[in-house]
Amino acid sequence: MSLKKQFIKTKPVCKVTFAVEAKDANSAAVVGDFNNWNPEEGTLSKLKNGTFKATYDLVKDAIYEFKYIIDGTYINDPEADSYKWNDFAGSENSVVVV
Repeated sequence: MSLKKQFIKTKPVCKVTFAVEAKDANSAAVVGDFNNWNPEEGTLSKLKNGTFKATYDLVKDAIYEFKYIIDGTYINDPEADSYKWNDFAGSENSVVVV
């Protein structure tokens, strides 16, 4: 799993690439504050090497909570900037700071 940030100097956004290695998985998505926790909006594309990946433009100077969904199972990113407890889910969410 990885998070890659690319700050755009001319716009108040940061391109954040979410990637998760899941060779045996059929589907993967990233859900979070930036897409209303909607798996359909967070579908990741599967690459030939088995990695699922997508890039999103996120507003700078913000903090976003997120999780990956791999074949229906919610998973945190071990490379997240931090983690935040979520009472609704009863578990921690990954956090990305841009």
